[in-house]
Amino acid sequence: MNIALVNISIRPWMDKPLFPVGLSYVASALKRAGCGFDLIDIDHYRYTDQELEELLGRKSYDLVAFGTLVSAYKYAQKVARIARKTNPEAIIVAGNSVASSIPEHLLTHTEVDVAVKGEGDLTIVNLIRALEKNRSLKALGEVKGLMFCHDGKLVDTGFEEPIKDVDSIPFPDWELFDIEFYIGKQINEVCEPYPMPREKIRAFMVNTARGCPFRCTFCYHVFQYCRYRYRSAASIISEIATLQERYGVNYIHFLDELSFFSKKQVQAFVEELSRRGLKFYWTAISRGDLFTEKDLDLLRKLAQLGCLGFGYSLESADPDILKSMNKKMTVAQFKAQKKALDKAGIRSYTSLVIGCPQETLKTIKKTFDVCYELNIYPSAGYLLPQPGTPIFALARERGLADDLETFLHQMGDRQDLRFNLTQISDDVLQAEVTGHLQRIADKLGFDLPQEKLIKTFTSKLSLSDEELSTE
Repeated sequence: MNIALVNISIRPWMDKPLFPVGLSYVASALKRAGCGFDLIDIDHYRYTDQELEELLGRKSYDLVAFGTLVSAYKYAQKVARIARKTNPEAIIVAGNSVASSIPEHLLTHTEVDVAVKGEGDLTIVNLIRALEKNRSLKALGEVKGLMFCHDGKLVDTGFEEPIKDVDSIPFPDWELFDIEFYIGKQINEVCEPYPMPREKIRAFMVNTARGCPFRCTFCYHVFQYCRYRYRSAASIISEIATLQERYGVNYIHFLDELSFFSKKQVQAFVEELSRRGLKFYWTAISRGDLFTEKDLDLLRKLAQLGCLGFGYSLESADPDILKSMNKKMTVAQFKAQKKALDKAGIRSYTSLVIGCPQETLKTIKKTFDVCYELNIYPSAGYLLPQPGTPIFALARERGLADDLETFLHQMGDRQDLRFNLTQISDDVLQAEVTGHLQRIADKLGFDLPQEKLIKTFTSKLSLSDEELSTE
């Protein structure tokens, strides 16, 4: 069977490609199963539509597969259209949240034939095995984790049983991709000030978990149907050791929905890393209420072991908005963690979601005042209703998604105001956000042009009181 695996670029205008961790697990599963494929990496090479058409037209493909976020629906639709044009008889398969959150719409409004729901490692292999026996969509009826159309009817096969022991999943086969290219580009995500000369940094991404144990009302992820599963410290550190041995990686980004959710988990990581004696710098994602000053000994140990920063989200400083988000965290807890991390010499990175229905100029100021007080320049963005979430259901009630196709084409980066659920006008809302970002930038001494205040893409986002006093 001739298979093409396509890595879509969701920000083709931006020179910040990230290693496709999710796709790498799927590609590695295919290779282990003996399924040959051609990898077309659009995000790396930034192929034009014409170039993609030429690449897909060089061979008669039986199956073309890709995955992307639902916010990149328009790119998925375009790739599927080109795949159909070049290979009219191919079965076109899509995964990730563009498939899990809107499978029916994807199947009826694009050239996609099969939507893979949830975890794709096992499903994609089972799908191919079924097609090898009988190359028709009808043959997929016994494969769990799919939705497709057959005889004019939608067929939903439910979900494949989640992989219970995520430690059992082999490390990705990084050599399937241009690993040196992605290591080189990962420097764009490294926090300033650099822990070593910039040219010596070799950064890469590692996934520590699948899913998230929490259910914020504005957030969608493909593992919502199953419990949060996280890797052991031994598994994670073994992967890093392999990356160091093969590629000299010395800086790790743990980029998950949630890397650390409990102190017990953190302590296990500390013990294993200390035992192995690996040396590298790293940042990770944690809860915003995980640490207090009572944990200073643990935090200082993390700093000694290379931790440079934690990302954890404030989202809003208004209690009613936090409650509506199902955030399960207070502003006091967020402040306590920031102050504890400051004392341990660990930086903090946070994000804000501006534009919940209850939002007012007063609640916006309250949120930015917390960032101002704590010396955090936040990654601010506007509420982006994600299909499959409670906030999207509310957006539909408000008439913002009556035409789902139009809505999906309007989705994109959250730094652009695309949908406004507040009672504040668009112009006033955007001016308020940029005004508050400007005063924080002024306090912290960040020289940002007006157009970059919300689209900073800078990595120097927080300072401690001590650092600020010496700036």
